[in-house]
Amino acid sequence: MTNLSILIPTKNEEINIKSCIESAQNLANEIVVIDSYSTDKTVEIAQSLGAKIIFREFDNFSNQKNWAIPQMANQWILLLDADERITRELEKEILSLISSNELESHNAYWIYRQNHFFNQPINYSGFQKDKVIRLFHRDKCRYNNKKVHEEIITEGSIGFLKNKLYHNTYKGFDYHIEKLNQYATLQAEDYNKKTGKLGFFHFVFKPSFRFFKHYIIQKGYKDGIPGFIMSFLGFYAVILRYIKVWMLRNDIKN
Repeated sequence: MTNLSILIPTKNEEINIKSCIESAQNLANEIVVIDSYSTDKTVEIAQSLGAKIIFREFDNFSNQKNWAIPQMANQWILLLDADERITRELEKEILSLISSNELESHNAYWIYRQNHFFNQPINYSGFQKDKVIRLFHRDKCRYNNKKVHEEIITEGSIGFLKNKLYHNTYKGFDYHIEKLNQYATLQAEDYNKKTGKLGFFHFVFKPSFRFFKHYIIQKGYKDGIPGFIMSFLGFYAVILRYIKVWMLRNDIKN
């Protein structure tokens, strides 16, 4: 184990949390779960595996993570979503960077992800080069103010790791729809500020182009039925986003 902290945000992740923590146990000497008051067994399972638990009421993803980052004991943090796993190859690469003192060459690192949906690998559909900044210096990095799809910002350089995170976002179709709804609600506040008058362009053209982009341009058809469903959900997510913006502007409650 090394002087590395693992940070895992959770809310009702009892299905995922055990495998997530176990994938990190040989890599870090601190595993912290920031929990949004789960009502299932997430906290109980995490504690049984030696994780430290801190609690915060969820408002948005950026604030949640930025609140937790300064509380980590180590200067370097690897942030994991509960549905992600550290592969042995990625573990070895990070350990090699640490042991060779090369980790400090950058302030943060991009990590590519191998995505799964409906428990099948997704190799196209716009996810060919999916990457996230997850390994970063505690004192030199913070998330931006976006409420959804937040990103790390830093003044220093950002490196790339060669090996991938395993990522399986599927916990049931109804759960996925609920997640899109949550994201759209949060996104509405950001998009309301930068979107002009709503019309055909937002409700028809943009969603249709999203489907076309994922399914045709980015070859989602090669992922079979899961690729079609993911492309359609992209179409749905865009429509939902602008419905939420319209509702916000007209003071209509969810």
